[in-house]
Amino acid sequence: MSAVTQSQFNANLKKYYSFYTGGFVAFVIVVGILEQMGVPNKILGYIFLFATIALYAGIGFMSKTAEVGEYYVAGRRVPALFNGMATGADWMSAASFIGMAGTLYLTGYDGLAFVLGWTGGYCLVAILLAPYLRKFGQFTIPDFLGARFGGHLPRFIGVIAAITCSFTYVIAQIYGVGIITSRFTGLEFQVGVFVGLAGILVCSFLGGMKAVTWTQVAQYIILIVAYMIPVVWLSVKHTGVPIPQIAAYTSALPKVTALEAEFNDKATPKGAKEESVRAIFRERAAAADTKLKGLEKDGPAFLAAEKQKLTDKVAALKAEATPDAKAIEAAEKAVKDFPADAAAAKKAWEAEKKVGARAAPTKRHAEAFGVGGKTPEEVEKNRGIAKKNFLALIACLMIGTAALPHILMRYYTTPSVHEARVSVFWGLFFIFLLYFTAPALAILAKFEVYSNLVGSSFSALPAWVSNWSTVDKTLMNIADINKDGIVQLAEIVIGGDLIVLATPEIAGLPYVISGLVAAGGLAAALSTADGLLLTIANAMSHDLYYKMIDPNASTVRRIAVSKGLLLVVALTAAYVTSLKPGDILFLVGAAFSLAASGFFPALVMGVFWKRANYLGAVLGMSLGLGICAYYMYMTYPFFGVNAPKWWDINPISAGTFGIPAGFLGIIIGSLISPAPSKEIQELVDHVRYPSLEGDIDTKGA
Repeated sequence: MSAVTQSQFNANLKKYYSFYTGGFVAFVIVVGILEQMGVPNKILGYIFLFATIALYAGIGFMSKTAEVGEYYVAGRRVPALFNGMATGADWMSAASFIGMAGTLYLTGYDGLAFVLGWTGGYCLVAILLAPYLRKFGQFTIPDFLGARFGGHLPRFIGVIAAITCSFTYVIAQIYGVGIITSRFTGLEFQVGVFVGLAGILVCSFLGGMKAVTWTQVAQYIILIVAYMIPVVWLSVKHTGVPIPQIAAYTSALPKVTALEAEFNDKATPKGAKEESVRAIFRERAAAADTKLKGLEKDGPAFLAAEKQKLTDKVAALKAEATPDAKAIEAAEKAVKDFPADAAAAKKAWEAEKKVGARAAPTKRHAEAFGVGGKTPEEVEKNRGIAKKNFLALIACLMIGTAALPHILMRYYTTPSVHEARVSVFWGLFFIFLLYFTAPALAILAKFEVYSNLVGSSFSALPAWVSNWSTVDKTLMNIADINKDGIVQLAEIVIGGDLIVLATPEIAGLPYVISGLVAAGGLAAALSTADGLLLTIANAMSHDLYYKMIDPNASTVRRIAVSKGLLLVVALTAAYVTSLKPGDILFLVGAAFSLAASGFFPALVMGVFWKRANYLGAVLGMSLGLGICAYYMYMTYPFFGVNAPKWWDINPISAGTFGIPAGFLGIIIGSLISPAPSKEIQELVDHVRYPSLEGDIDTKGA
């Protein structure tokens, strides 16, 4: 493509997306008018959901292609600005859009590890990998591994690593799609997952990377507008300042801190109310602990005795002179719900014992590493563990950012190495817009809950509470524990995945804003899911099928295989998601640890150390990925093993062990085996150093 043609192409893109942005704003205004005319909220939700999916499908249809270069790398003609927007959308997954502000809401200062890790990681991308991989060319990350280290085994391990981390990541995106779809259409979560899946497939199925790229640019515009409007509105509502990043810290945070101190002070009316609820939780936890000890000691006999106590209580209530119907009904329900066997009883009482955690004082939002403990020594020990995990998580997220194949693939799509470097800058800028706002949103949402929901009457709960309770009890649940009819903070259960999506309703904004935020969350989840599914399908079709099984496959067959695998992977991921294997943020964090362990050592050493060779890559990637996956399996509660943690490191940061293992494997394996061939060492020089042709490379296009 000539410079003039590329320049005209860039100008046309700017014109098209300017019209698109104006059209989207007009669409939101029209939906707002429909709301004022009395159109039911459920209909408005359907309009937002299906109109945005139809928009993405339209872009996907217009971008359909049967050309290999277009399908795998969008023809290598995506300008830096637009590739930065597409990267931002690809990066701004359901975890960033939905989960980050929620995590900051729940954990306060400690949640900043995600912000620091993910933004810091882009510095590693820019310095260590993006320009070098673009200069190498080709289509996928396993392509680089196969060419750099020689032989099919490094490529195959790269395919396994790409599938493992991308599949874990895509589950989180489909989970976010399921939450949004079920909330705004009324469908069951398990059904909403597959409905949302259709929206994912319409983009990537038809045009591969070409369709995904232009769809992601459109999705970024929607998601950033959707994210900013509610938080600016909240900022104006509570502080009168339309810049939330300033208002949240100068005005809202001091008020939140004052309310937290009041909740924790038993001498104040609010503190006394909170303590009455915490005392009940402590009693329930202690009672459950007693039952567990009795069950462990006497087994079925203890279980039978406990059930008999409940049966006797029903009889005693019925025998009273003036029987209390409600009390009898509750006692009969307790008998009916009593565990059927010892295993069920253990599970139920262990869950009941966990309510003791809700008896803890309110965690202060601005406190670094706020932990509890029975003695000062225990508190200090727990604080040390919290610091250790904070730093470990930042390291895993940073290194994982620089190793995620679906992000690194984005830099194969630019016209030149220079454009790849500039694209990293734009990507970081577009990501910064959301990440700089997420902590402010968490503070403003927390102030809204503390000041308006806490202290309100159970008889007049806002509609958003019941709306979200019907979606998932783990996301929203309020129960009158001390039976005083007033909401206390300790009686509120709010899941982190709810905060962003429910913010417009919590703030009392028009429903059209809720629909807009849902469209933004959907855009974030769909854009990342598209990139991830494409990464998995391309790794299997290009690297496994074409490069290793059938090198003579025609272009039509290669793309057909990719589309078929895309469909299979998508359906499998949707099924696994319907089982709810974990919260969004853990799944995403796990993907980063897996990518960091499996890819980062091999990619960095492959670029910067000519001595790195075949055996080193095989050992390094196998050890890194294997140890990381093993540690997660042994320590993550979902798998039920519950093995002791190594040095108290949480399973989300399993890369702490996988990354050094990967580097050691590469170094040892490379030193005990012959150096790479002269051709491979020349390839490293070619990738590392500027060429006389101006660093423009279209290899593999």
